Amino acid sequence: MKSVLRALIAGFAMIMLGLGAASAEVVYNRGNSADPESLDPHKTSTVYEAHILRDLFNGLVMQDSKAELIPGAAESWTVSDDLKIYTFKLRPDGVWSNGDPVTAQDFVYSFQRLLNPETAAEYAGMLYPIKGAKEINDAAAKADPNSLGVKAVDDKTLEVTLNAPTPYFLEMLTHQATYPVNKKNIDALGADFIKPGNLVSNGAYTLAEFVPNDHIKLVKNPKFHDAANVAIDTVNYIPTEDRSAALKRYEAGELDSNDDLPTEQLEEIRAKFGDQVRIAPYLGTYYYTFKTDKKPWDDPKLRRAISMSIDRDFLAEKVWKNSMIPAYSFVPPGIKGYEASVADYADMSQIDREDEAKKVLTELGYGPDKPLKMTLNFNTSENHQNTAVAVQDMLKPLGIEVTLKNTDTKSHYGMLEQHGDYDVARAGWIADYKDPETFLRLLVTGDGSNYALYSNPEYDDLMAKAASEPDPGNRSKLLSQAEAIFVRDTPYIPLLFYSFHNIVSPKLKGFDDNVMDVHPTRFITKTM
Repeated sequence: MKSVLRALIAGFAMIMLGLGAASAEVVYNRGNSADPESLDPHKTSTVYEAHILRDLFNGLVMQDSKAELIPGAAESWTVSDDLKIYTFKLRPDGVWSNGDPVTAQDFVYSFQRLLNPETAAEYAGMLYPIKGAKEINDAAAKADPNSLGVKAVDDKTLEVTLNAPTPYFLEMLTHQATYPVNKKNIDALGADFIKPGNLVSNGAYTLAEFVPNDHIKLVKNPKFHDAANVAIDTVNYIPTEDRSAALKRYEAGELDSNDDLPTEQLEEIRAKFGDQVRIAPYLGTYYYTFKTDKKPWDDPKLRRAISMSIDRDFLAEKVWKNSMIPAYSFVPPGIKGYEASVADYADMSQIDREDEAKKVLTELGYGPDKPLKMTLNFNTSENHQNTAVAVQDMLKPLGIEVTLKNTDTKSHYGMLEQHGDYDVARAGWIADYKDPETFLRLLVTGDGSNYALYSNPEYDDLMAKAASEPDPGNRSKLLSQAEAIFVRDTPYIPLLFYSFHNIVSPKLKGFDDNVMDVHPTRFITKTM
């Protein structure tokens, strides 16, 4: 009896231990460079927001851990012979977090909402390839929203008609601006629909908490169609504008990953953490933008001279410790079939560039005796500050007195998006899809992300022609010609091509390196 009793007790203990292990909550503490400005998919623009929204929502098409296209809210799609009509079949088991079915009408409503001028969506222009989209987004045109080429054939069938074949269209649909929102939720709560406890979403996670400057807590959505394969129960997005403090938190085990590193410590970090440090090129450009509607920054000759004066090799090698690449075009390398238009001074020595810049500045009446005063805005980060200080030092000998102005990321990008008053400001652009258009559209007149307020009819015309050009080779040439105008006019100064700077705990699996630096939490697992 004793041996049987011992066996029963041991068996019961093992069962309880197994139940405890099975029920242990898996929590992922994820460093994210800044708090989001909003969690409304139609009012966001940054990578920081994209990481969170990719967990909360499910667009028609999504990306896997390697940034490859996979079905999202649509389980399949077909394309017409002329490549202009896409027909999406929505998942029969697709539901919102409140249990309502996700329907084709939800996408019609959401696309119309993005384009509604009253929404003031920075990314409304992303939908311009769709028939009628540009006219609807133009408040003066007063176009009927129902004229948009997006139609609910039935509850689970969505038809989208384009103006012309658009090779990046499916990849475009992975962007958060194209995610659906729940009309009933917005009608009932208005702007408060994005608050914890209110937000109805259709992704792998739901919003549980949002404590500004502390954390955003997402919890697994049991109604998500693939919930059985989502391993992380809770993901806490923690803002980490102070990269050095974030590294200390990572070392202490308070963070499982962070999406940036203090580059001045890079050699030490690599030596200490080895392959936990992930650095490789991805599609993004680090740049400075001029306020081109403000004197004297409205002069392309002055903008070009300042651009030539900046030693990109020094920035890449000394400031960013060879973790970034010098940039002389706006479109980064790595986009198949596209040849970027590079600045003609790219092959000059830095000394020759500075000599030419001095001549131009002298002609314009500037020099050490008559300094040009310039304020340079940048968002909080040791890396951005070190870059700004280096640029300040480079421009001083040419008679350009630079005053540095630092604000938090949310305020900085809010100022840029609202076209506030500045001289020169730091910005960065990460590809929304693998196509040069995602960069070059930022200079189209009226685009929401055209921080420079640059406007050139010749540029706009080339971009419009490229949008309707069915031949890929001809389209690429048109885009390259547009970029050549950008290089000539210099509304932005491309400084560096990005590499991602992630640090990832060995406890995490499924955090796969890719050129888009996309890492949906639903594909990540964590060992305890």
